[in-house]
Amino acid sequence: MIKNLMFLLPLCFLFSCKTEPSAPSVDKNAIVDSTITAFQKTLLKQQVDSVFKKYHFNGSIAVFKDSLPLYRKENGYSDFKRKIKIDSATIFAIGSISKQFTAAMVLLQMEQGKLNMTDKVSKYLKEFQIKEYENITIHQLLNHTSGLNMMGSKLMFKSGTDFNYSNDGFNALGKIVETVSGKSYNDNALELFKKAGMAHSSTGDIFKGTHFASAYLGNANKSEEVPNMPKRLGGKEIGTPAGGILSTIDDLHTWNSALYGGKILKPETLKLFMAKSSERRHAIFGKMGYAYGIMLNIGKPNSYFHSGYVKGSPSLNIYYPETKTSVIILSNIADEEKGKGLVFKPHIEVKKITDHLENTLNQLRSGN
Repeated sequence: MIKNLMFLLPLCFLFSCKTEPSAPSVDKNAIVDSTITAFQKTLLKQQVDSVFKKYHFNGSIAVFKDSLPLYRKENGYSDFKRKIKIDSATIFAIGSISKQFTAAMVLLQMEQGKLNMTDKVSKYLKEFQIKEYENITIHQLLNHTSGLNMMGSKLMFKSGTDFNYSNDGFNALGKIVETVSGKSYNDNALELFKKAGMAHSSTGDIFKGTHFASAYLGNANKSEEVPNMPKRLGGKEIGTPAGGILSTIDDLHTWNSALYGGKILKPETLKLFMAKSSERRHAIFGKMGYAYGIMLNIGKPNSYFHSGYVKGSPSLNIYYPETKTSVIILSNIADEEKGKGLVFKPHIEVKKITDHLENTLNQLRSGN
């Protein structure tokens, strides 16, 4: 990793240069900003390109600072058999990144006065009207503290006392959205995509477009296509509210900008969405905070992110609010035999690169 000094030297040079009294005024801030941006682009190209090369990464990675693209690269195929290359229009299954969309739908219903976070789920869903589940709240489903694992099984712990990641919990949230809105989850999703400006996103249930990246298990030398994609995402094994949304690099960037820019939720609702209310020990990314369908770094830099995985499709979406930077990693092949730790190695390395870069920029900004 290139040290912070590489950033500091050119900036120090700029500030040390004195302008002659007769010279026209210079916007030093603009010069510094352009210099920092140039260094960001250079660093990202060097280091993220090396990730592509090291792992023979088949997919797409992009970094945007607000509306400015800092890095973008596509590599490999969306369809291995027909040798169709991944491009900027390629649509990927995003797995559990879908959960933040479901959380936003729930919060939008709250803004309309149709539910509250403290409401018991049993108020809306019959399957929760049993003694074991009757006290589970919407809040607890959103931050995975309900104790629910799979529907029909015993709770892992008393609701509200611990963390257990549950796809079934988020699928229940999808049903609540349907119940209180009087519309299907898919219709709610399409409305949300339209509100955010996501022109190329869908759910696996209703996808009828082109440019979808078929999912594969294995590697570039030997792979097997995952059958019935993307329709299988709506089945019991996954569930659309938990992991069945399809999207693109550009649409996820648009989503991050709209969501964290206050265009989807009211300010107080957005604070609720982002507020750490539980902690997760992720098998791959380690200890982190959890809010409503979104994870948070513990410590610096401040970031909101979520990984996603459905067979053959590992993904990661990161947003750094202090610099309004989005980092999006989408892929359509996974060598499951090597374990998810290795499947997500490229994602982990890119996150380390961008975390470090974000910390460096914040240090420069604060003058430390």
